Amino acid sequence: MGVFARAVSPHSMRPFRRLLCVLASCRSAPATHTAPGLPSDRTAPVFTRALGFGDRIALVDQHGRHTYKELYRRSLQLSREICRLRGSEDLREERVSFLCSNDAAYVVAQWASWMSGGIAVPLYRKHPEAQLEYFLRDSQSSVAVASPEHVELLSPVARKLGVPLLPLSPSVYTGTAEGTAEEQAQEREWRHRGAMIVYTSGTTGKPKGALITHSNLGAMVTGLVHTWAWTKDDVILHVLPLHHVHGVVNKLLCPLWVGATCVMLPEFNAQLVWEKFLSSEPPRVSVFMAVPTIYSKLMDHYAAHFTQPHVQDFVRAVCKENIRFCGNPAARRRGAHRLRAPAGGLPLRRPRGGGREGHPGDTAVFKDGRYWIRGRTSVDILKSGGYKVSALEVERHLLSHPSISDVAVIGVPDVTWGQRVTAVVALREGHSLSHPELKEWASGVLAPYAVPSELLLVEEIPRNQMGKVDKKALLRQFYPA
Repeated sequence: MGVFARAVSPHSMRPFRRLLCVLASCRSAPATHTAPGLPSDRTAPVFTRALGFGDRIALVDQHGRHTYKELYRRSLQLSREICRLRGSEDLREERVSFLCSNDAAYVVAQWASWMSGGIAVPLYRKHPEAQLEYFLRDSQSSVAVASPEHVELLSPVARKLGVPLLPLSPSVYTGTAEGTAEEQAQEREWRHRGAMIVYTSGTTGKPKGALITHSNLGAMVTGLVHTWAWTKDDVILHVLPLHHVHGVVNKLLCPLWVGATCVMLPEFNAQLVWEKFLSSEPPRVSVFMAVPTIYSKLMDHYAAHFTQPHVQDFVRAVCKENIRFCGNPAARRRGAHRLRAPAGGLPLRRPRGGGREGHPGDTAVFKDGRYWIRGRTSVDILKSGGYKVSALEVERHLLSHPSISDVAVIGVPDVTWGQRVTAVVALREGHSLSHPELKEWASGVLAPYAVPSELLLVEEIPRNQMGKVDKKALLRQFYPA
């Protein structure tokens, strides 16, 4: 989170400085919850623990409140529909792609994928049709599931690939599932089964599907539950997308593992987040975590709307009393959110057996007997709004535009977004191209966060004697500051 200290000017930080002090002295976290009768198998999916929490509130979304028991029953019913569709009581790791909003439908689709013996492949509503098609084809999905509002988006993709589509009915939010209360999902040996395929952002080419087993997932969840001292009394506010690990594991599976409550917003909105922070209506938010861009936008909203000293005092008091801002595991004893990372980077111990850790493009410093990872420094890997963006992948798509003869994609430093995706473009002779035209075209082939937010037109993109583009020189040329 040190990006704030580097990027935000001292003047713009003043209104928020007092609030930052609050985040260093939040409430203490009680001991981790262990309920009687819960499964001891830490590799079993989170749904196997749901009935142990019964009528506790698991989720609060725009549709209402949902108990653990209700989510379990609805998931079990959907899993049977999936199994009937595939003609088997065990999908044996067939892939189930699902496109759902940030609400109860997502949890039901995820749990149903696991109950049926499948591997869950979460999709994202903002991905263009071409990318959704790639994910379904690459994952070799045998069935697709969509919540009511996304059927229209996913239907033509599934039809083109010959993948059967199972639309969720509105009863997934409010209906009472069929069957008796004693009915439960089939027991399985989970450890080595695949749980999820999560697609990378494609920093070195096309997005790659990363398989996470139930054993992997259990290790992550139980480790985080211990590290962050999660309890059944916690209430987390969830505002992140649910197609990457942070949103799925840290903010959804961890609270559901311990019987806590997850309050889900359809998407991030700074005003709504502040309203949830300050609301006295139960369940009151007690835990929050996000990516740097979200914190930056919350800071902007605070500076613009909480200008009176008595209002700032109220905000400080409420946050200090009620909310644990999770950022640094070492601070879990006091529940504090450490906004600054260590000055030198993040520590990595020397690998055992002389093995190598890290990835091409990472910068590391060896200090005090440890390697300190300082992050990616490759000019072709951009970080915008919490997403990694492959400049090479964006260039590959842009070169297919009929008016573009050459292109270089660079990351321009930005206070809010980290980096802005900027396209330096040379046009074909006699062609013209505006930024709105490029955005409209690119939105059909690129994810929203990868669409260039700026367009710079040049007659020719300079190259060195080896024919390569010096992107650092381009950045200095167009953005000398």
